[in-house]
Amino acid sequence: MTNSGLNGNFSIDHCNTTNNVTYQILSWVMIGEFVFGLPLNLSVLYIFIFRFKFWKTNSVFLFNIVVADFLLMVCLPAKAYSYQRGLRRSQNQSLCKAMLFMLLLNRGASIAFLTTLSIDRFFNVVHLGKRNCVKFLRKSPLISLLIWLFLLPLTIPTLVRNFECCNSHGRTNEATDHIITDTFREVVFFTQILIPFIILVYCTVRIVHRLRRKTVGDKTKLRRAVFLVMSVVLFFSICFLPCTMARAVLLAVRLLKMEEVEIIVVQVYDSLMVLSYIDCLLDPLLYCFCCSGFRDAYLEAFCPAVLLKSVPDFSNSRRTTTTTNSGGRIVNVPLVQK
Repeated sequence: MTNSGLNGNFSIDHCNTTNNVTYQILSWVMIGEFVFGLPLNLSVLYIFIFRFKFWKTNSVFLFNIVVADFLLMVCLPAKAYSYQRGLRRSQNQSLCKAMLFMLLLNRGASIAFLTTLSIDRFFNVVHLGKRNCVKFLRKSPLISLLIWLFLLPLTIPTLVRNFECCNSHGRTNEATDHIITDTFREVVFFTQILIPFIILVYCTVRIVHRLRRKTVGDKTKLRRAVFLVMSVVLFFSICFLPCTMARAVLLAVRLLKMEEVEIIVVQVYDSLMVLSYIDCLLDPLLYCFCCSGFRDAYLEAFCPAVLLKSVPDFSNSRRTTTTTNSGGRIVNVPLVQK
């Protein structure tokens, strides 16, 4: 363990790792995420731009999720390098703040576009026949640009103050403006996960309830549609909720000045944060490859032999749909955008 953990001087955190074995393992986990995630995200971006032409297929939100994941992915080698040197963050203040800015910005963007997609599905399934503003805006890059611009002021506070090891609340002798900056950053961290999670759960419950009431349509397609929307919440819960709860515990331990407990909680928090980066691998699999049009374009580009064989599909057409009665008429509802 480092001296910062033994001498009780927690007013200044030099960001040394408290257990070298733990952080060596975490560094290799991040390297593995980078090695598998970088080519996957690059290949997905290639298909979106040159083969699938996302601007013509109403897949602007999916494209932005992949962009956010890619930008998050490129931060992992620097974090892994710091872990291998026995540091939780870079000692270079500029690099440390830039890394934190990138992580917050791109994680926020990924969650924001994921939430927007869920809201779009909610309107498509639960509110048939009603005007769907999300459906209209997804055809334009304007809403995507607005989301990115909205996230920028929420992450800029990570750059406006010098702080030890990019750390936050619970340190002594903090100036008032420093405390305000730290508080704002923590509020952003929690709200960008908890509020979208509540929206996702609400949309998913309503969608699943609506689909299970269907009496017309292919039962297999309905089951797959239910599985797809429920997997979104499960994926979100695994990737983001554990690190959020660990962050809350860490802040409580710091404020209570439980220094010995903090040594353990910090390791748990960092481990769960590393686990959350797996969303860069799951996003393409969960969203892009569940879209039959994109999947066919991907296989045609990289695995044409596989495309010639019998490949299980989520639908028998270019658009995954389910059927419902609305006002005495039968309507086909798109569940996965092609």
